[in-house]
Formats: sequence, C-alpha cells, structure tokens
Amino acid sequence: RDAANLKKLKDREGWGEKSVANLFAAIDERRKITLDRFIYGLGIRHIGETTARLLARNFGEWDAFAAACRSAADRDSEAWSQLIAIDGIGEVVAASLVDFFDEAHNREALDALLAQVKPEPMEAQSRSSAIAGKTLVFTGKLEQMSRGEAKARAESLGAKVSGSVSARTDLVIAGPGAGAKGKKAQELGIEMLTEEEWLKLLDQEQG
Repeated sequence: RDAANLKKLKDREGWGEKSVANLFAAIDERRKITLDRFIYGLGIRHIGETTARLLARNFGEWDAFAAACRSAADRDSEAWSQLIAIDGIGEVVAASLVDFFDEAHNREALDALLAQVKPEPMEAQSRSSAIAGKTLVFTGKLEQMSRGEAKARAESLGAKVSGSVSARTDLVIAGPGAGAKGKKAQELGIEMLTEEEWLKLLDQEQG
C-alpha cells in the first residue's frame, strides 16, 4: 500500500498514466479528491467526466457507489435495476462498472488507493444556488459542453431539468437552432440565457 505499489497501477490494463494522474496529485497534495473526479480517474471503460459526475450525484458517497456496483453483478438484483435506471447510464455503462469491480486486481488497486486518498462526498451546493428549485430547459446546440454535462451541472446546483417548455419553466438556456422551444419561451415571457451566460452563471455558483 505504499507509493511504489500505487504507481504500478499505470502498468495495468485500464490504468494508464493519464487516468491516474489526478489521483496521484490528490495523494501528493491533500489526500482528498471529489467523488466524481475519483470515479473518472479510475479509467473505467465508458466512464467519462459527465458520466462520473452523474454517478457521483446519484450515489453521493464512495461506499454507496462501490456497494451498488458490487451488488449489481447479479443482473436480477435490485441494485442492477436501479443502476441501469439512472438517466444517462444504461446497460453498457452498468456492465463496465460491474466488470471493473469484479476484477481482483482492480479491487486490490482500489484498496491501495483508498488507504491513501479519501473521495469526498458530492457537496449539496443547491441550497445556496441561484437556480435551486427552478426548472430549466436546454434547447438548441450547446457548443461548450454536452447536453448530459449541462444537465448534470444544473442538477448539482439543485435545479430540475425538463425536456419541454411550459408555464412551469423558470429558465431556458438556448443555443443556436433553439427552434420551437425558444419561441415558446419568448411567448411565455420565460427568462432565457445564451450558453455563454449559462457558463458565467456556473462559474459564479461553483467558483
């Protein structure tokens, strides 16, 4: 469980230097890392930054996430059903998670990592967020982030993301080609932001 053993991770399949760089940085600097960054840094197939954030927001803490992935090895289990039911996950991603936790060398590597670094629970920033409790709609093309990432960022601040514009919509983020949703938002007098304005709002909220 020493540093030398940890650095052997980069020689294992799925644990390239790039994948674990942020984990080593956390170990060297402060031995703490946010849960989403920890999950992403594991280099699990099909788990990008957006998916890692979705998983972290859903489970909140490492122990809950790891337990769910282990239990989901049984495809008839409630854990499997709950995992594939998470918006943006599905069977392919769920299978990758199960396979990762099923590998003995991955479990050994995780034990070594967790002895050195503590994944921090996702913070509930929503209570102080300017968009907490509001219903948002994204429409048009987003150029700076994927739709999934935009949804995850909004939900991390306590907002609800809807697929349609209605009188209950509080805010619409409109990119190029907003179309009918953008027009309806204007007709209903709903506040609209460009993607650039949305990114500025995120910067203000998340520092």
